[in-house]
Amino acid sequence: MQKANRRGFFKKTGIGLLSLMAIPKIVAHPINKLLDLVSRSNTGVYFTNGFKIAEVGKESAMLWTRLCGQEFPQPVRHRREEKVFRHPIDFDEEQPVSEMDGAVSGAAGLVRVTINEGNGQSVWTSEWKEAVAENDFTVKIPVKGLQPGSEYSVHWEAKPVDGGSIRKVEGAFATAPSEQDPVPLVLTTSTCQYFWSFDDERRGFQTYDSMRRLHPDFFIHTGDYIYYDKPGPLAKNLEKARHKWHAMDGWLSLRDFYKEVPIYMVKDDHDLLKDDMYRGKGPYGDLTFDDGLKLWYENVPIKGKPYRTVRWGKDLQVWLVEGREYRSENTMEDGPGKTIWGAEQKQWFQETVKASDATFKILFTATPVVGPDRERKSDNHANTSFQHEGEWLRNFLSSQRNMYVVNGDRHWQYVSQDRETGLMEFGSGPVSDYHSQGWKEGDVRPEHRFLRLKGGFLSIGVDRDPGKPQILFEHRDVLGKVVHEERFEG
Repeated sequence: MQKANRRGFFKKTGIGLLSLMAIPKIVAHPINKLLDLVSRSNTGVYFTNGFKIAEVGKESAMLWTRLCGQEFPQPVRHRREEKVFRHPIDFDEEQPVSEMDGAVSGAAGLVRVTINEGNGQSVWTSEWKEAVAENDFTVKIPVKGLQPGSEYSVHWEAKPVDGGSIRKVEGAFATAPSEQDPVPLVLTTSTCQYFWSFDDERRGFQTYDSMRRLHPDFFIHTGDYIYYDKPGPLAKNLEKARHKWHAMDGWLSLRDFYKEVPIYMVKDDHDLLKDDMYRGKGPYGDLTFDDGLKLWYENVPIKGKPYRTVRWGKDLQVWLVEGREYRSENTMEDGPGKTIWGAEQKQWFQETVKASDATFKILFTATPVVGPDRERKSDNHANTSFQHEGEWLRNFLSSQRNMYVVNGDRHWQYVSQDRETGLMEFGSGPVSDYHSQGWKEGDVRPEHRFLRLKGGFLSIGVDRDPGKPQILFEHRDVLGKVVHEERFEG
């Protein structure tokens, strides 16, 4: 079933501002206490951490879920400091993890998925997959044999290992169109989300609800999905590290978003281990670099290399690159041998970019390429510590027609243009205003075309109007209101 054209994107800039103002009402903590009692009294298996539809291509997708032993997360009990990051006050780091704010216990069980076409006809059903403690009760299910540019519904079923009632949840997605199909599309992207930086006490993050109202074709998260090295708790062992994922995926805004929007994820330092991480920097408490990798691949629906490219119709191709697994030590002297990407990834990137005939090309990277960045930082291509590879990358990217950079990691929104090459970079900013910091208000550098010290997200639209390919980058606040736009013709 061919996907319907749902948008007319360029005619609807600022679409839905009235609905965007309908912010979910904050629910008082006594309600959370009631949910806690209900949670403890329930038995069976639940989809409390939701599910993700990921790595969607023309004919395939990767599905992920985690079976849970309680219907609701543990309530948020702690008040927060009135400063950046909103650390919890008087948080007991030694309390049982099962009692921590946002905790969700896992449960052994069996899971299967049925994929239906848009007309309701079943096209594929998986075998029953077992959720086991070794993998924190997570399950990944690859799906193949789908049709390009088609809509599908996803039907999950779960049951305890020893039988019992079956739990069901549903979602929907559409596959990528073929390379010859000039279809309109909208994608969204954001970065940097600390559990305690939530801005809606009931749903978590307003940004996710605002993105969902745009009905994007897909979403790219550019790293720091969680923060092991921020309190509430500091995740210095496996149990606390896993808790960080449970608590984040338990927020209602994320769960509702992922039911209908495919996701692609890129990792950065804080959701691998700790700040400015590279192999050889040392452990974080009891957690090693390899522990961080295991946890990442346990919770992220991805198969194969962490760097990959996605083609979406005739007019867009994106590249998602890996910046932590192959990098040199940040403290190493700069030169031709110092790298963030590694030789194999650099070769792959150049070959696939040159081979692409997409109208627009976007590099999605967890860290900046253009910047400007703070002088004290030393872990990305905008820093002097990686100047040699940074200059190579900026020169290569700027030599490609209609190619742009979208980055995560920075806690402010910006658009910058490299003064030497003209390369354009778009920093989406963090997921909430509470997470915004690291740059001085009014410190506008010559590279800046836009600068805003707040959170939100970036939406990107591609369309033909009328017949001419166009791309539109829109920075939005946490409520979805457009605060800046850049438009280009292909």
